Amino acid sequence: MSSKDKRRHIRTPLACRIKVTHGSEEMIVKTRDISDGGVFVVLEPDQVPPVGTQVTGQVQGLMDDAPILEMEVVRVEPEGVGLRFINLDD
Repeated sequence: MSSKDKRRHIRTPLACRIKVTHGSEEMIVKTRDISDGGVFVVLEPDQVPPVGTQVTGQVQGLMDDAPILEMEVVRVEPEGVGLRFINLDD
């Protein structure tokens, strides 16, 4: 791991649809990769919420009752945002 790379979890490429909700806003976006700690979602520049924003996410199309997970925006890149899973122990 390089000094610039502070990731604790190995990323696995994964392309699936996920519904991201923030307040009353809902959008269906695609994932780029996932790890035990979070997921990267591909967004258009006008869709990018600021770092620290809390959202919920639910995988679409894989199962009828996929869990809804709480996440926080921790990284913004030109292609989208990195979301960290929160409250996984509940």
